[in-house]
Amino acid sequence: MRKLFRQLALAMIICMGLATFAWAGKPIKTLLITGQNNHNWPVSHVVLEKILENSGLFEVDLAVSPAKGEDMSGFVLDFEPYQLVVLDYNGDAWPKETRDRFLAYAEQGGGIVVYHAADNAFADWPEYNRICALGGWENRDEKAGPYVYWQGGALVRDDSPGVGGSHGKQHQYVLNGRKMDHPVTAGLPEHWLHGQDELYDRMRGPGNIKDLLYTAYSEKSTGGSGREEPLIFTVDYGKARIFHTMLGHAGETVENSPAMQCVGFQVTLLRGAEWAATGRVTQSVPSDFPTEHQSTARKDYR
Repeated sequence: MRKLFRQLALAMIICMGLATFAWAGKPIKTLLITGQNNHNWPVSHVVLEKILENSGLFEVDLAVSPAKGEDMSGFVLDFEPYQLVVLDYNGDAWPKETRDRFLAYAEQGGGIVVYHAADNAFADWPEYNRICALGGWENRDEKAGPYVYWQGGALVRDDSPGVGGSHGKQHQYVLNGRKMDHPVTAGLPEHWLHGQDELYDRMRGPGNIKDLLYTAYSEKSTGGSGREEPLIFTVDYGKARIFHTMLGHAGETVENSPAMQCVGFQVTLLRGAEWAATGRVTQSVPSDFPTEHQSTARKDYR
C-alpha cells in the first residue's frame, strides 16, 4: 500500500511539474503593428515575425493598417490581451481611440519594442516621442528636443539647431557596450561587428533614455555625424518597459536583408523583447554571436 502511495505521490508531483513547465513556457502574446512605412514593411514585418516566433518565446498577431492615404478610422486596436507590442510603423495618424489605448497600455506597464524607423513616426505626438526617447526625420528639428550622443564617457544633450535624423551609406560597424550588467546585454560581447546596415545619427527628442546599452561611431567617411551614437537603449516612461533598437534596415527581399540577418540584431531584438514583456531574459548567448572583428548571419532567421 505504501509503495502504491509513493507511486501515486510521485505521479502527482510529475504532473504538477509538467503543468508548471507548460505554464512557464507559454509564449509571450505579442502584437506587431505594421502596414505603412517609408521602409520596406512587407519585408520587415515578415522577418520580425519569423525571428520572434522561431525563437519559441513569442506568439505574434499582426495589426496591418490601411494603405497610406486611406481611411484610418477603423484601425482601432485592443492592446489589453498583449504582453508585448512591437512597433514597425511609420505612417498616417492612428485614430484617437487607438492612440489613447496605446498610451494607457504603456502607462499601465506594458512592454514595447520600438524597431528602426518606428522612431520616425508621429513627430507631432509628444507622448509617442517620449515613448521612443529619440526620433528623426518628419521635419524634426531643435523643437523636438536636443541631439543626444555619447562623448567623454557620458550622454551629451546638445541643443544646437538643426535637422533631426540622418544616416550615411549602409556598412558594417562595431557596436560598443555601455551597460553590460543589464539583463539584455549580460553575457554579450562588449564590442561586436554588426552586418551591413544604416547607422542612424543626429537623432533628437526628449532624450529620456533609461539604460544606454550600445552605441556606434558614425564615421564621417561613410557620410555620418562623426559622433558616437546611441543605437540600443531602454526608455524611462512611467511603468512601461520599452526597448528601442535603431538597427535592422529591411532589404529588398526577406532572403536579402543583411541587417536583419545579422545574428547580433536578432539576438539583441529577442533579448530586448523578452525583457520588455517580462522584465527578465532567460535566453543563453548563442555560440554564433558576432565578435568584434567578425559579423555572423542567420539567413533563415532561426
